[in-house]
This record gives sequence, structure tokens and C-alpha cells, in this order.
Amino acid sequence: MLAFGQDNTVRKHLQGNFPPPAKQPVVIAREVDERSITLDGLLDESVWLHAEAITDFFQMEPVQGSQNRHSTSVRVLFDERFLYIGVVCRDSAGRGGTRVQDLRRDFIFGENDMFAIQFDPQNLKRYCVSFQTTPYGSQRDLQVFDDNFRDNDWDALWQVRTNISDSGWTAEFAIPFATLRYDYAEIQDSVSWGISFFRVARRDFEQTVFPPVPQSYSQYRMVYAAQLLGLKLPKPSVNLRVQPYALYDFSSSKASRDAAPVVQGVPKFGGDAKWAVKPDATLDLTFNTDFAQADVDRAVNNLTRFNLFFPERRQFFLENSGVFAGVDNAFVRPFFSRAIGLANTQFAATPVPIEVGMRYVERNADRAIAGMFVRQRGDDAQSAANFGILRYVKNFGAQNNIGAMLTHRYDDASERLNFGGKHNTTLTLDGLLRPTDELTITATLTGSLDSNSSRLGSGGNVFAGYNTNAFYVGTLHAWATEKFLPGMGFVAQSNTMFHNPGGYAILRPTERTWWRRWDPGVFLELYHNVSDGAFQQASLDIFPVYFFFQDNAFARYSVVPTWQNINFAFAPVGVEIEQGRYFYVRHILQYSSDASAPFSFVARGELGGYFNGALTTFYGSMRYAPLPNIAFTAEYERNQFFDVGIRRENLTTDLITGAVRLALNPQVQLSVFYQYNSFDRRSRWNARGSWEFLPLSFLYLVFNDSMIQPEGQQTQAFIGKVVYTHQF
Repeated sequence: MLAFGQDNTVRKHLQGNFPPPAKQPVVIAREVDERSITLDGLLDESVWLHAEAITDFFQMEPVQGSQNRHSTSVRVLFDERFLYIGVVCRDSAGRGGTRVQDLRRDFIFGENDMFAIQFDPQNLKRYCVSFQTTPYGSQRDLQVFDDNFRDNDWDALWQVRTNISDSGWTAEFAIPFATLRYDYAEIQDSVSWGISFFRVARRDFEQTVFPPVPQSYSQYRMVYAAQLLGLKLPKPSVNLRVQPYALYDFSSSKASRDAAPVVQGVPKFGGDAKWAVKPDATLDLTFNTDFAQADVDRAVNNLTRFNLFFPERRQFFLENSGVFAGVDNAFVRPFFSRAIGLANTQFAATPVPIEVGMRYVERNADRAIAGMFVRQRGDDAQSAANFGILRYVKNFGAQNNIGAMLTHRYDDASERLNFGGKHNTTLTLDGLLRPTDELTITATLTGSLDSNSSRLGSGGNVFAGYNTNAFYVGTLHAWATEKFLPGMGFVAQSNTMFHNPGGYAILRPTERTWWRRWDPGVFLELYHNVSDGAFQQASLDIFPVYFFFQDNAFARYSVVPTWQNINFAFAPVGVEIEQGRYFYVRHILQYSSDASAPFSFVARGELGGYFNGALTTFYGSMRYAPLPNIAFTAEYERNQFFDVGIRRENLTTDLITGAVRLALNPQVQLSVFYQYNSFDRRSRWNARGSWEFLPLSFLYLVFNDSMIQPEGQQTQAFIGKVVYTHQF
């Protein structure tokens, strides 16, 4: 086996965007008795010593192909039920070199020491599942599609234990075969999986991988993976996972400070089930769905002409969402799951009960098929609704696909709301082409038909990007006609076409030094009407300073000349802008410190013109984590308007956020969140305690409080919820 991290001759041939190997490296798994391993992170069982050690890690960052400062050793074992990965991560600084910010599940990539394993059990070479941990045993798992979309909220049933010593840290993974989807072979000698390993030694921001992958890609580019041989796979079992829950929701609300509160207590029962119908197909069911433990949305003061996009945070819709990702971009989304089970009000998205839902996903080397149905209960403001989606993707070549998607929403007829049944349908065609490893091309064409308004509209996008170790160039073009109305989707702005070409150089030192990367470049944003081509808005983002330092601190300076044509009623944060044409220039300065240090911060200032006046924006955030068990965070955003708008206003808005996260260990955690927005004088509290008493089985205690000053309109809720997970 070639020692990629050590041999200068080999490293010489692995510069730039080198191609995948003609012959894949091999990793051998060794069979052991089920009682041979105690999962404690110590790796002191004798069976580990007899397994082949993988030590040939290749440096991706900071200098591709350079000698590694931190050595890593990996061994693979298995028994009848589990696949075991034993990892030794050497660090000359020992315990003092460990960098971990908190103990949350699905921790933030790049802020911690971590080790990751990628599996491609069906050898698709365009899909993988990744299992990741930190020195403190925090878990992160995700699915990755074509190294182009990451489903970070996929949760699998697996375990890991770690140990920190004076020479580094060790990890012991136990991944059930039932968690992995694979094709069973009667002739076990033919079993071959794609596999790769990845480590971040965060103190030096050293990223190493086995087998080698160019630094312009990610460790999830599975065409570079090794082959895992030697496995004897168990026959697939029923592979059914059920997650029933029970909760009690006690709430109190009042319309004003002096009003009597309306109090109610509501019990609720429901649950989810996941059934691996066959190795490449999964059926998900949900009944009386609840998202009490989901993260709350953050308040945002919108100073642009475009609709704000809020990310999905609910687990049922996040999992397996990657199969729908090919039809999405930030401007036009024919399917956006937040259209289901959430009603947008003036200040926030309020939950609407989901009675039942199901999702089927089947994926193999040739194609992917997916379908979803959700029934949403009605309330005082809207009737009950049914949501359906069908998706088909055909793979061809090494990394190409074409797809189609159909969505349909039907709102039940309602005498109370005085309307008949309403239908909304979208049909979307899309494709991804990767003719070379450097070039990615995607395209989407979608149309909508709304029966209530008889609106027939279209939207779509075209993207092409060329990415190497030395530069990036790309262009995105997206549009939505005036009548495009996706009943299950999102549009940034109707009757708008968007163009976003640009690029940047990637300059790196040849040896380790105080800086790691410099990316000077420029991007154009241009918006105009689809109907008549009339100009809306344009800006140039010119960033001569875009530095990443050796510790991954970051500095940026941009100058942004902007042209505006306001021909509609426009009043950001209540400041009414007179219709007309404007030109102004803004400057952006930002510095982000090393996010892995016990204390870190981000400071960003924007100043310059804003329509007919001026606007100064300051954003600052800090985090203090003296231990991985304790983290304090604070954010502050101030917008100061000077002589802006029809009334030549001077206005200041403040958005204040604070949070604390406490953890006894990765299984027992408490988080408290507070936010106040001076614009609408609204404050919010959210406190959430969680105890993972068994893998993926939780006890949650949640408190929410929302108040609008000075009226005193207030809503409070206390929720206790138990979720139990059992794998058959």
C-alpha cells in the first residue's frame, strides 16, 4: 500500500486536481467474536492489534500533499451485528491540544478536532453516509449526494466512545449493519464497499484524508474512495425503527398586559416509523407529528426587496431531503417543506398540526424514486390541506443525472372560509452534468398551475461552475415569472430574472506560514423584470481582501457599488423609500477569529450610501467556551439610518441575541436562547433540556415565551416530551 503522506515521489504526482486512482486502494476488515470488544474508546483489546492499520493519510489542508504533523491510525473489525472502527489520533500536545467547542449532536464542521468515516455500501461512487465524532464523543452523521448536497440532519442509530490521553485521543465506533443499506450477496467473497477516512487536527487546521482527495473537493467525493473488503454481511433483517412519543403541552396566552390569560393543557401522542423495505429503499411514516424540540427561527430585519428564506429545522422533513435537492436554488424552490405544517404570520411561522405523513425513497446506482404525502389539519385561518410530491432521478455516466418532480397541493373546500377546493400543481425538470471533475453544470425548468387564480407560470435556473485548486469561475441565472406560484415552494421575488456571474483566484503559500489562502475576486448581481426586461437592481461585490489565516481566522474587505430602481411601494423596517433610481456605494469589513479557541468572535461593519441617505450596520458575535461542557454566545446587530427615505428619517434598530449551552455529557444537555428586536419590540425566550437515555431516545423539557412590548401581548408554553426509539 502506498504511503501517500510520507513518500515524496508519490506526493509529487498528487498535485492540483489529480484524477481518481486507476486502481483503488484496499482496506481489509477482520472478523472477530461478538464478545471480543468492549465499547469504551480505549482500544485495549488484543483483536485490534491483529487488524491491518491504515496510516497513509494525505494532507488536504493547509498545504496539499505536505508532510503531516499529526499521524492517524485506523483499523476495521466486524462481528455478526456491528462494524467497528478503531481510531488513534496522535497529537504531540496531548490533552492541551484538544479543540472542542461543545458537546451537541451534529456539531459544526471545522470548529473541532474530529474524525469521520464515509461509507458507500452500494459502490455508487456518488453517494455516501458519514459518521463523525470529536475527542469527547459527540456524534455527527449525514448523507451526501454527488459531493453537491449534504443532508446534515440525517440521524442514524450508532455508537461511539472516545478517550483523551497525553499522546492524543482514540475513538471506537460501533455501527450496526442494520443502520447501513447494502445489497446482500450469497457469495460473501464478492462484498466490496467504498470507504474513506478524514481527520481534522483543528489546532493547526490540518485536514488529512485516506485515500487522497484534491483540496478543491471535499472528503465526500467518493470516486476517490478505497474499497473495503473482507466483510461477511448478515442477511438483512426486518430493519424497522419505531419512534413513538408522548408529550404534555401547557400554554398560557393573553392579548394585552392587563388581559386575563387563556390557559390550557393538552396531551398529545404520536410517532414515526422507518422501515428499510429493501437495501436501497426506505419507507418513513409519521402520525400526529410533533416538532416541539426543533430549533426556533431567528428574527431577521429585512433591508432588501426580496422575500426572506428561513431554513427547515424539523427532523421529518430534513431527513432524506437530498433526493429533492436537485430542483432547488436560493431563488426558486418548487418544493420547500416549510410550506407544510407552518402558517406564516406577521412575526413568525406558527405550527399547524400534521395528522399523518409518509415518504418513500428508493435509490440505487441507476436511479432514484421518491414520493411523499402529508395531511395537514385545518385551523381558524385556513382549511385542511393535502400535500403530495413525486420525484424521479435517472443517473448516467460517472456523475450525471436528469430528473423530474411533480408536486400537488389540495386545500379542502371550506364553507366557513367561503371557498371551494383549491388545487396547485408544479412540474419540474432538472439535470446535473459533471463532464470533468472540475466542471459542474445544473439546470432546472419548472412550471406551476394554480386553480384558484388560474395562474400559469414558470421559473428555473442554470448554473455552471469550474473549480480548481487555483481558481473558481461560475455563473448562475435564475428566474420566476409574475404568475409563477408554487403552492409547496418558495420564490424570492416574482417577475424577476437574476444573473450572478463571477469568480476568484485561489492563492496559497507553498509552505506553512501565517496565512493559508487568499481568494480575491468579483461577483455581479443583476435583477430585471421577466415580463419586459425593465431594470430592478444591480451590484458588484469586489473583494480584494478575502484572507484565511493559518488558524482559519478570516478577514474580508469588499466594496459594493449598487444601482437601484424602486418602482413599487418599498418600506424596509418601516422606512418609506420614494420611487425612483438610486446609485450608492457600500463598504464591508469583516474579521472572524479562530472559531476553535476558547474565546472567539466575529465583527462585521457595513457603511456607505443607502438609497437617498446613508446606512451603517454593525454585527458582532462572541462565544466563550472555557470547557466543552459550557458555552456562552452573544450576538448584536445595529442598523443606523441617516437621512433616508421620503421623510429623511434617522432611525436605529437593535437586534440582541444571547444563548448558553450546558452539557453534562453528549447525552445530557441544556440550552437557553433569548432574542430582542427593537424594530417590533418583540422578545423571545426558548429553553430546552434533553436527555438521550438510550440511542436516539430522548426526554425533552421545553419552555417558550414570546412578548410584544409595550402592549404586553404574550404567549408562553411549557412542554414535556418523551421519545423512545426501538430498532427491530
